[in-house]
Amino acid sequence: MAIFVVQEHHAKRLHWDFRLEVAGVLKSWAVPKGPSLDPQERHLAIQVADHDLKHADYEGIIPDGQYGSGPVLVWDRGTYELIEPGNADEGLRGGKLSFQLKGSRLKGAFSLVKMRKPGLEKEWLLIKKKDDEAREGWKIPVLLDESTRKKLKVKNPSCSVQD
Repeated sequence: MAIFVVQEHHAKRLHWDFRLEVAGVLKSWAVPKGPSLDPQERHLAIQVADHDLKHADYEGIIPDGQYGSGPVLVWDRGTYELIEPGNADEGLRGGKLSFQLKGSRLKGAFSLVKMRKPGLEKEWLLIKKKDDEAREGWKIPVLLDESTRKKLKVKNPSCSVQD
């Protein structure tokens, strides 16, 4: 089993960093609306640079002047298993990866599907599949409100997140 992590990232614009452990790194996507448990929603997921596994635990504040400056909080984490035979690298190269998440907030079957339009090479859709964990009308809760953001302490200051 491999890990996944979702980090709530209050950078220039609020987004969620969705990360899957694949071949010893965290494959990463910035998801502006965050993941959803509603199978009728398809959320844009923009692929960003791979990250070291040590970033899975990162919470803190990326300092002003650095790319992605602002608070980062682990929103969910857990493990995942592929639904279809093969490996995750093959699925990503082929433009579709289906997996079962086992987190505290996100559970059940999801897919990442690559957009096939020219100019959209880094754009994917993150889709919740219909299963017992699906919740129609579900909206992602934002964990860090303005007052909590000010109290956030850096847990791993040696980690420099680049997204």
